[in-house]
Amino acid sequence: MGPTTRARFVHNRRRRGRRGPYAAEDASDEEEDQQEASSSSSSSDEEEEEAGEGSGGEVDDDEEEEAAVEPSGKEGSPVTAARSGRKASITISLKKVCKVCKSTGHEAGFKGAVYIDCPRKPCFLCKMPGHTTLTCPHRVAMEHGVIPASRRNTNTSLDYVFQSQVKGKISMVKPQVLIPNQLECGNIKFHQRRVTCLEFHPTKNNVLLSGDKKGLLGIWDYVKLHEKTTYDSVHSCILNSMKFDTSNDGLLYTASSDGTICSTDLETGIGSSLLNLNPNGWTGPSTWRMIYGMDFNAEKGLLLVADSFGFLYLLDRRLKTRIGHPILIHKKGSKVTSLHCNPAQPEILLSSGNDHYAHIWDTRKLEPSSPFVSLAHGRVVNSGYFSPRSGNKILTTCQDNRIRVWDYIFGNLESPSREIVHSHDFNRHLTPFKAEWDPKDYSETVAVIGRYISENYNGIALHPIDFIDTSTGKLLAEVMDPDITTISPVNKLHPRDDILASGSSRSIFIWKPKTETDATEERNKEKAKEFVYGSGSRKKSNGKHDNSSDDDSDGNSVGKKKKAKKTRFTRTVKGKGKSKA
Repeated sequence: MGPTTRARFVHNRRRRGRRGPYAAEDASDEEEDQQEASSSSSSSDEEEEEAGEGSGGEVDDDEEEEAAVEPSGKEGSPVTAARSGRKASITISLKKVCKVCKSTGHEAGFKGAVYIDCPRKPCFLCKMPGHTTLTCPHRVAMEHGVIPASRRNTNTSLDYVFQSQVKGKISMVKPQVLIPNQLECGNIKFHQRRVTCLEFHPTKNNVLLSGDKKGLLGIWDYVKLHEKTTYDSVHSCILNSMKFDTSNDGLLYTASSDGTICSTDLETGIGSSLLNLNPNGWTGPSTWRMIYGMDFNAEKGLLLVADSFGFLYLLDRRLKTRIGHPILIHKKGSKVTSLHCNPAQPEILLSSGNDHYAHIWDTRKLEPSSPFVSLAHGRVVNSGYFSPRSGNKILTTCQDNRIRVWDYIFGNLESPSREIVHSHDFNRHLTPFKAEWDPKDYSETVAVIGRYISENYNGIALHPIDFIDTSTGKLLAEVMDPDITTISPVNKLHPRDDILASGSSRSIFIWKPKTETDATEERNKEKAKEFVYGSGSRKKSNGKHDNSSDDDSDGNSVGKKKKAKKTRFTRTVKGKGKSKA
C-alpha cells in the first residue's frame, strides 16, 4: 500500500464516521480503495521490501487512528476476527539467508554434492576472487599453478658424467605406487564419539589403535574382525595423539585435551600419569591447558609435549619426570597443534601452531621464541611433518586450503617450494585434516589426506580420500566407496603393508589395493564386504551400553545403503584396567 493509497484510506475512514448524505459515495470510495490496496499488495517483492524498510517497523498516528475506528462490517478484518474470537490471518514472507555472510537474498553452501559460493566471498577452494568453486581451475586440475620439483645439480664431475653418458641409456621410471583403493572391511560405530587419531602397531601388522573424542582407546585386529578391546578409563577428554615406546611395543603414550600424558599397558589397560597440567581440575577456560602435539625422541629417551598456551615440556621416559621449565615455542596463548622430530636427526624438532607459523628448533639449544627458522602460513597450521626417511623435506597442512612442501630443509626456507590447493578448510565438528607422508615411499613424494568438499558420484555425494604427488601436485588417486557417505578426516598409511586405515565419524575402515583377480570378480558379481557392528560405548551402571548418536556427527550415519552380504554382530570386549593418578 503506497503513501497516496494510505492517505485516501484514512481520509475515507474519517468521513465514514460522519454518516452524512455522502455515505454512499464513501462506501464506493472504500471499495475502490480496497481494490487498489489489493492490487498494490500483489506487486513485486522488491517494492514490498522497500516499503518495509521505509516504515522501519514504526506505526504513525494516522495508522493507529485507522485501527481504532475499524468498523465491523467487513468479514475477515482484524476487528471482526477479534470480536468473533478468531485469530486474524498472518502472512509470513520466507527470505533466503546466506549461511556464509548472513545476508538475505541469496544462499550459499552445499546443495547435495554441489557447493554454491557466496557472491560476496572469493572462491572457497583457492580463496581467490573472480570465479566460483565449480569453475575453479584447481578443482579441474589440482596441479594448476604448481611448479614441479627440480632436480638439484651437485655441480661435480661425477654428475657431469652421469648427465652426458649414463642418463640417456637408462629409463627414468618412477616405481609404481600401489594405492589401497578397495574397501576391505570396517568396524561400524566402533567408538561412541568421532575418531580423532589412528596408529598402527609397530610389530603386529594387523593391529590398529584408535582414539576418540571422549578419550576412549580402541585396539582392533582387523584380520579377525571381532577381536577388539576398548579402554575408557585412560583419559576423560579428546585423545589427540599416540606414540609407541620404541623399546617396549606394549607401552603406549597418549596425549589428551584433559591436559594429561599417560603411559598405558596395552595388555592390561593399566595406565600411569606422566604429566598433568591441570592438577586443580576445572577452574575456567582461561587456565585449562590441553595437549595436542606430542612426539618421542628415542635416542635421548625424551617425550616432547606442547600445550594449548604455546609451551613445550620435556619428559624423561625412564624417570617419568619433567625436565626443566616449560619453554615458550609459539605465540603465548596460541595452541601448538603438532610436534615432529626429524627421523634422521631427532634433535631437530618441527612445531606448528595456531599463530600461523611452523617453527624448526634444536632441542639441544632451546631458547624461548628463538627458533632456527619460521615458516609463515596464511592461517592456522594443522600439522607439520618431516619426510619419513631422509627428513630433508617438510609437509604442512594449513586451514587456507593449502598443502605446502619444502624440498630441502638446509636450503632456502623463506618460501615453500610448492603450494598445492586442496579442500580441507573445515574443522568444526570434525577432526582437523592433516596431510601425511607415505612411510613406504622411498622417493618421499606421496601424501594422503581426506577431502572436505564432496563430489557427485552416480548421484551420491561422497568425500574421497586423496593421494597426492607432492613433487608435481597431481592427484594420484581418490579413494571412495558408496557405503561411506561421511567425511574421513583421519587417515593413516601402514608402515609396512599396502593398507590404509581411515576414521570416518565413529567408524573405522580398512582399504587394500584392488588386484586383477578382484577386478575380474567385481565384473561378474559384486564382492562382499565384511562389516562389524560394535557398540563402542561406555558400560553404564545398569549394565547396558549407551549407543547415543555423536553430537559432533560428521554427516549421515554410515551403513544406511549397505550392500554387504556378510554381516557380523559382535560385542566389544571391555578393558578392566583403571588409570592411576
